[in-house]
Amino acid sequence: MDEAWTYTMLRQFPDALKLYDRALDITPNAPDVMAAKGGTYLAQGNLQEATRFLSQISALTPFWYTFLIKSNQLRLERNYGEAIRLLEVRQAQFHFGFEYDKGCDQVSLAFMQRLAGDAAGAKVTAEQASHTFEQLSRDQPDNRDLAAALSQVYAAMGEKDLALKAAERAIMRVPRAKDAVDGPSMEENLALIQTIFGENSRAISTLTQLLRTPYYSLRYRPTPITPALLRLDPLWDPLRSDPAFQKLCEEKQK
Repeated sequence: MDEAWTYTMLRQFPDALKLYDRALDITPNAPDVMAAKGGTYLAQGNLQEATRFLSQISALTPFWYTFLIKSNQLRLERNYGEAIRLLEVRQAQFHFGFEYDKGCDQVSLAFMQRLAGDAAGAKVTAEQASHTFEQLSRDQPDNRDLAAALSQVYAAMGEKDLALKAAERAIMRVPRAKDAVDGPSMEENLALIQTIFGENSRAISTLTQLLRTPYYSLRYRPTPITPALLRLDPLWDPLRSDPAFQKLCEEKQK
């Protein structure tokens, strides 16, 4: 899996898919491998193949990142109703080993509610997540993942200044100069926060650089941003009317 993830981060998707196939020959239908392969197809914009490999993932799937990829698939398909249903079932019935994982799913739910037009519901869900992440952040003030999660929580609550400050703090915790694998993911997160609050030119500038950067995305796991993801993901819809963003979506993927 590690080698396949490396090829994925390098956007060498055909090579990554071959390695996932070899892993599935050894452990057929392994949920984490199936999900990683499905996520690779999402990065290429192949929703039909992605759905085939993600069809068995349920609300009670144990691995958090495996469920995240399923959530990504539904978001890219704009199937918000099913995504919200799965996320609500997971919140109600899944036994979370860590508060962080539960909070991340709450953030996913808040964003999905927001995309579905339920701004009030999104704010309530985000406020629930804020209690978790604010407490965890007090205990771990240098944790970049918590700062990034808080930025998304504040964004879902409509708190622009708090969201931007938290996103910038996450980048300071792990700049790409110190961590070339995870650092750019914090930049991707800032681009999303900027997009939500209408700072389009700054977001597009960051995305332009990220398309040329190999890295591990915490949102798309482990796939970095690709033209197909920009084209399909409704999170980037506020940028669609900008010709510079349209050009990024049209770039050819390896």
